[in-house]
Order: sequence, then C-alpha cells, then structure tokens
Amino acid sequence: MRKTMIRAATASSILAISAFALAPAAFAQDTMESEGSMSSDSMSSDSMASGDMPMVGGAAMDPAKTIPENASAASNLSTLVAALQAADLVETLSGEGPFTVFAPTNAAFEKLPDGTVDTLLQPENKEQLTKILTYHVVSAEATSEAAMQMIEDDGGEHDVTTVSGDTLTLKMDGDNLVIIDESGGGAVVEQADVMQANGVVHVIDSVLMPE
Repeated sequence: MRKTMIRAATASSILAISAFALAPAAFAQDTMESEGSMSSDSMSSDSMASGDMPMVGGAAMDPAKTIPENASAASNLSTLVAALQAADLVETLSGEGPFTVFAPTNAAFEKLPDGTVDTLLQPENKEQLTKILTYHVVSAEATSEAAMQMIEDDGGEHDVTTVSGDTLTLKMDGDNLVIIDESGGGAVVEQADVMQANGVVHVIDSVLMPE
C-alpha cells in the first residue's frame, strides 16, 4: 500500500494545468511518426457497439464527443469523473487537445487503501488530486499501435512525460500494453483506442501514482 499518497503537492502540480496546451515534444513527434489508424485488434469484439462505437461501462463511446462527455456516460468510470469534477479538470479535458488519457476504472480506484479516494476528494487535497489525475494525461494523441511501435523502436520500453511533469514507462507484457508509474506500480490497458473528439482514452486496471 502506498502510505505517502496524500502529501503536499509540488510546484510542478500547480503548473501542470497550464501545460495542457503544450505537447511533450519527443512524445508528440514520435506519435506523429508512429501513429496509424486504430487497429481493430486493440479492442475485443464484445466491446464494440453497432456502428463501430466501442462500449465502455455499458455505454457507446461517441467519437464526436469529448473525453468528459463520454466518460460521464460510462458506469465503470464514475469515480474518475467525480475526481475530475473535484479537481476542476472537466473543462480542461473538454478542450481541443489532443489528449491521451489513461483512465482508471472504478475497480482500479477500489484497489487503493481504504479511505484514499474520499480523502483525495476533499477540497484541501485538490492540488494532490490534480497531480495524480494529470499524471494520467499526455498532451498528444497516441493509439496503442503508435505506443507499441515506440516501445519496439526504443528496445522494449518507452518513457513519456505526462501533463503533471512526471514520467510513465510504457512496455509490453506478452500481448498486453502495460504502464509503469514512478512509484513502481503498474497498470494494464484493459481497453485501448477509445477514440474521442479531442483525443484517445485507454481504460486501465490500476491508478498510476507519481513518485
């Protein structure tokens, strides 16, 4: 368990919001070079709705809608949506982007120590919550195909800088795309390439924590 989860936010977390409009140069460049069209192999067939709209939490994800609009419709992302609201990030993630969001499910949040989510949602912990949430966002659009290509090009691992200013490491575990955080934890992409009007969402099974 991470016992130091609720600690004072660093100055980088305060500056993170203004960084949403700026794509990390290396990742953005790699994405543009590596990205292809969304691969049907990156989604299971039972996660697709009629009209090729992926289903998340029982709801069709409309590629013409923004990340918060679609997330609000997904029953398994309700904790994430509540956290975005508490951190005042809904409007930011409704912007033009593009964004890549690694979206933890409700079950992912339930893995955290008892009381952690309730504590983070308190107004006095808004800066820490903001840092954690922006650690799940990259200011560039990267499909799983692009990410896997970057991992291959870099010899098995690819580091990306998130909006919080911290680093995530992407790697493969068999056929699974895995994200390793600075605290040594990891998350598996459960559902990739959920395309949005302002980016792409990859649904993950754990909450990522900066160091």
